[in-house]
Amino acid sequence: MRQVRTEASKVVWPTRQETVTTAIFVGIMVVIVSLFFLGVDSAFGAIVGWLLTLA
Repeated sequence: MRQVRTEASKVVWPTRQETVTTAIFVGIMVVIVSLFFLGVDSAFGAIVGWLLTLA
């Protein structure tokens, strides 16, 4: 138990400002990545649809 307390005392918690900044950054990145994959999925869907019309 003493070792657990010693290790827990070494933990450095982020400040409120760091947490808010990181959360905003993560939210922005999620939106950007989701828009990217939406575009890629739409492009592949259009290509597959076009290829199916040829067959």
